[in-house]
Amino acid sequence: MDFDLNSEQRMSIDATRRMVEGQIQPILDAHPKNQPLPKQAALKILGCCAELGITAARVPEEGGGSGMKLLDYGLITEQLPVVAAGILQPQETTIARLYYGSSEEQREKFLPDLIAGKKITCTATTEPDVGSDPRGVRTRLREDGDSVIIEGSKLWISNASISDLVNVTCRTEGGESGRDLTRVVVDRSESPYESNEIDVIGLNQGHLGEIIFRECRVPRFNVLGNSGDAARVLTLTWLANRPLLGLGAVNCAQKALELARIYAGTRRQFGKLIGGYQLILQDLADIQTAVVASRLLCYNALAALDRGERANGLSAMAKRFSIDSCDRAIALAMRVHGAMGLSREVGLEQLARDVRMLSIPDGTPGILALIQGREITGLDPFRDGKPMPIN
Repeated sequence: MDFDLNSEQRMSIDATRRMVEGQIQPILDAHPKNQPLPKQAALKILGCCAELGITAARVPEEGGGSGMKLLDYGLITEQLPVVAAGILQPQETTIARLYYGSSEEQREKFLPDLIAGKKITCTATTEPDVGSDPRGVRTRLREDGDSVIIEGSKLWISNASISDLVNVTCRTEGGESGRDLTRVVVDRSESPYESNEIDVIGLNQGHLGEIIFRECRVPRFNVLGNSGDAARVLTLTWLANRPLLGLGAVNCAQKALELARIYAGTRRQFGKLIGGYQLILQDLADIQTAVVASRLLCYNALAALDRGERANGLSAMAKRFSIDSCDRAIALAMRVHGAMGLSREVGLEQLARDVRMLSIPDGTPGILALIQGREITGLDPFRDGKPMPIN
């Protein structure tokens, strides 16, 4: 197996790092770290991502996207500040879901401005009582002439408050099973909906919120795909999103490693640099091991998806391991810094809060462990331990 990056991959990484240093990080630095970015700032970040070709990484070139391999997409997104990646991922994921689950006419209407980063989108599936099991969705859709009416609420939606369009997972009125799930594009300019920010511990420049639909009238044209395919489309994108979130954790832990390395080489105690003490060296070694192991697991999962392999277990393992390991790595970096590790000045406390925000989206650690265990045993914990259906 060849672990060396090719010249194109290296060029993409270098271009992304230059974009981050020259354009994206200055946008983040120009606004308070503890408040959601203004919508215009988020649009500028998406504009930068559009220049890199990653707003529609999973859409083929003939559809207006980049047609990237998932590994290449992961290599690029790993370089992004985790807040910027948190704005990009719901955009790119929703674009992919729209492309693969809509008609040509719908693509022509909805995708160009989203791919260009001129409008902001997101996917709304989770609800106050619905998290890891989308089959429990209660938001209702009913037909009314040339329109459909949506009634319900969605919670924990990234980009909710700044969205122009939202891809909503609904249950057709009268339906009681996952086969009745339907996806609808709601354009805020023609079908207004309410949205509110949620105050959370990390990624505070991001936009995590709730969306409320009150008798929201939407053109029937906006109903996507065939009723019943919503869960399938969601699952296909989740598989890649999990290692991509893991690489966001790697970005945080890599920064913590660099801060700890510098501090160990400048801070003196008992007459010598603390980097000369064996316990500090062990902490540094453990941090680096967590970063490298997490990175390779995420790369492996993305490469397996590129090869067309069934990577349900690999994807779950990559996210669960990388976020847990990088969380611990940041805690070790804080320990290396002693009291300074607790200060806001150094920035480790922000990394610690941000990385914990990544553990919940696209599968909690417990759900991911069940998915991985299912792949190991062939027994489905979500279906009373019955053997998995053979595809």
